[in-house]
Amino acid sequence: MRDRVATAVELYFAGKVQKLLMSGTSTSPGYNEPLAMAEYAQDLGVPAKDIVQDYAGRRTYDTCYRAGEIFGVSSAILITQGFHLPRALYTCNMLGIQAIGVPADRREYLQRSSLFWNIREIPATTVALWEVHVSQPRPILGDPEPIFPVEAQ
Repeated sequence: MRDRVATAVELYFAGKVQKLLMSGTSTSPGYNEPLAMAEYAQDLGVPAKDIVQDYAGRRTYDTCYRAGEIFGVSSAILITQGFHLPRALYTCNMLGIQAIGVPADRREYLQRSSLFWNIREIPATTVALWEVHVSQPRPILGDPEPIFPVEAQ
């Protein structure tokens, strides 16, 4: 997670992104991925006003769906590990978000870890294809919270 946040922060300070949407799960008071990511981004210098937390991004499909429906995202730069990037890009693009990706592989990972995550992508990709094209589940929604609110005219 730290690699993803550090990569996002570099893109923020390079002027490539204006806001950071931190999406993940928060299954208990002691486990809150979006908060941990937001705090780390702030520690690296990103102002809190430019960080948006999505607490219901329990999986890639939910994150992509909610990015469009709740946060009003129509295009995005996705930052994740390289093994996960193709599935994340496909899911977001199929759900109407024009997405490009940046891998956040900032270090060498243990060979057994890489093997596990690459093998895990096989069933995860199958599930993603099923969700995008067949079951189309509706994740937890809520009131719209546009990242870039529309100015009153």
